[in-house]
Amino acid sequence: SSGINAEYGHYYITNNLRKMAEVDVAPSPSDLPSGAENSYIIRPNFKDKFKPSVVKEAIQDVVTEHLKGKDYDPEQAPAWCKAITEAVKERVKSLGMDRYKLAVNVVIGEQRGQGIKVGCRCFWDSDTDNYAQHLYMGESMFCLATAFGVFYY
Repeated sequence: SSGINAEYGHYYITNNLRKMAEVDVAPSPSDLPSGAENSYIIRPNFKDKFKPSVVKEAIQDVVTEHLKGKDYDPEQAPAWCKAITEAVKERVKSLGMDRYKLAVNVVIGEQRGQGIKVGCRCFWDSDTDNYAQHLYMGESMFCLATAFGVFYY
């Protein structure tokens, strides 16, 4: 069979050899599984917007909590990165930015007075999307943690 297949709320028209056209009504939104309805929100409310200053404080708390008093250990650094990444993601989620997709990046390195440049490129909407970062400097290591919030349309 061939025809026009539209999403929910539209009609599904099927050409059939026996019938000229058969028109069925698509399921109503109440028949859809929970969470499947489109909210048609294209911009976050002010209270739900990604707030870099609040997120930066959360990142600072998590990084300091995980790394305070520790010395750089190349064997432990990957586990620390993973733990900090997960903790930052959970902390930011708890701030109530439900419609944001979060990406968290953590870099830990040995501090020997060298310089480092970290860059990224993103294609995003500057009205809704944002990021926050925190640089932790210890005696023997540095940690750069960045959280990106991209509004989910």
